[in-house]
Amino acid sequence: MHRISIPDSVVEQVKAQRGRLNRYDHLVGPKTALVVIDLQNVFMLPGMPVEVPTAREIVPNVNVLAAAARAAGGKVVWVKMNLEGQSEAWRVFFDGDPRQETLTELTPGSRGFELYADLDVRPEDKIIVKKRFSAFIQGSSDIDRYLRDSGIDTVIIVGTLTNVCCESSARDAMMLNYRLVFVSDANAALSDAEHNATLTSILRVFGDVATTNEVLELFPAKDRERAA
Repeated sequence: MHRISIPDSVVEQVKAQRGRLNRYDHLVGPKTALVVIDLQNVFMLPGMPVEVPTAREIVPNVNVLAAAARAAGGKVVWVKMNLEGQSEAWRVFFDGDPRQETLTELTPGSRGFELYADLDVRPEDKIIVKKRFSAFIQGSSDIDRYLRDSGIDTVIIVGTLTNVCCESSARDAMMLNYRLVFVSDANAALSDAEHNATLTSILRVFGDVATTNEVLELFPAKDRERAA
């Protein structure tokens, strides 16, 4: 698990600006969605081209948060990256990049494209496919329409990589006027430094940063008991 470290100066600046560290002191279950970013085999399994070892460690926290969201009447959305046919659209990124096999593994039908087996995915959950780092950027997926049609105004972001797809999705969600909670011990990057840089930016500008246990405490007690 990542060692969390947000500079004290940033914490004090946020407290001075907001009057407290985090904006939200409770979550309304039916208006909340847990958005799980890219916990696919290509990022999770040893030896895969974009393996993120820490991502395997966050799975228990992701599953606990999913259970809590369901128990509170919220949504659980599993977001998958699909790069099929995107080599030209992503040419600036993929030109010279050594991980060409990523394109193959993030194509439907490949082993890498599938969600990691230890995730607690339920039939009532929603699976959404995206074509860009951010799930929320225009043209990437239909997540914004799905969440708005479902009455969602708050998103909890978890997944991998912290500083790429998770951060991109979080920033765009906030700019689309969603309340944002970014979970510090349910996101994973390739290093503590990259992980903490994202946590610092999110807390400073875009939303709340909280641990899994802190997020669970934001749900009504009766819902926490039901989830347990």
